[in-house]
Amino acid sequence: MSVRKAVFPVAGLGTRFLPATKSVPKEMMTVVDKPLIQYAVEEAQRAGIEQFIFVTSPYKTAIADHLGASSELEKFLSDGGNASLLASVRGCQLPSNAAHFLVQEKPLGLGHAVWCARQAVGDEPFAIVLPDDLVLADVPCLSQMIAAHEKTGGNMVAVMDVPLEDTKRYGVLAPGKARGGLVEINGLVEKPNPKEAPSQLAIIGRYILQAEIFKHLGEQKYDVNGEIQLTDAMCALIGGTPFNGFRFEGERYDCGDKVGLLEANIAYGLSREELRNDVAAVVLRAADALKSD
Repeated sequence: MSVRKAVFPVAGLGTRFLPATKSVPKEMMTVVDKPLIQYAVEEAQRAGIEQFIFVTSPYKTAIADHLGASSELEKFLSDGGNASLLASVRGCQLPSNAAHFLVQEKPLGLGHAVWCARQAVGDEPFAIVLPDDLVLADVPCLSQMIAAHEKTGGNMVAVMDVPLEDTKRYGVLAPGKARGGLVEINGLVEKPNPKEAPSQLAIIGRYILQAEIFKHLGEQKYDVNGEIQLTDAMCALIGGTPFNGFRFEGERYDCGDKVGLLEANIAYGLSREELRNDVAAVVLRAADALKSD
């Protein structure tokens, strides 16, 4: 069965970006001229996703506003003859029958946020896209994964090699056989002590899972932080249908981190032809300033 639906867990409080996120959702932080949520939605659209399921908090309305129609703004741009800006505004809108907004009443972890989407997903395979993770690639990361998933079926997570000392920040694979860009998953450990990490292959924010995950999430106990972890539920899927890590092509930026967000702005700016020279000049000036310090 093809992957038609994607879940976007966007209920987090974004505390690492306070005070900015006191009134602006973390997913509305911008990289160049688009918010993170728009990059995530556009990646899903290019991958053929038809239904977009947003699990948000009761207090976040900016995401729905951004992805909805803005008739007053559109009229202003249209009357002013600004066709390019009008197209950019309309380009970030989702049809009302394709966008679904669900509420996670309390921040109880990624696993709980995904579980909140169970009725909207139904019994078909689905993608999970974490807007914090941007992947700059010729072929979008989710498109790469769906193409591979059509051949393997089962469950799949995007993975990348990280330094050993950074494994404590990720879900980490206990890898099995590797073939091409796929790595068989024999086990998963959430944020291990680096000395005990089973590998340096870490999961990033792209998943394709079977609906069976909802059963395991519903049975999952809260961890010591009072959260339901997705990684723990995914462990219950290992050994049944195929479960693979997918080594994607492209550069990943952790936009849930301040330095990562700054790095993404530079990289995406350099990737834009109309901005490349100016951004490069700014970077060179900054480098020269550091040399003179």
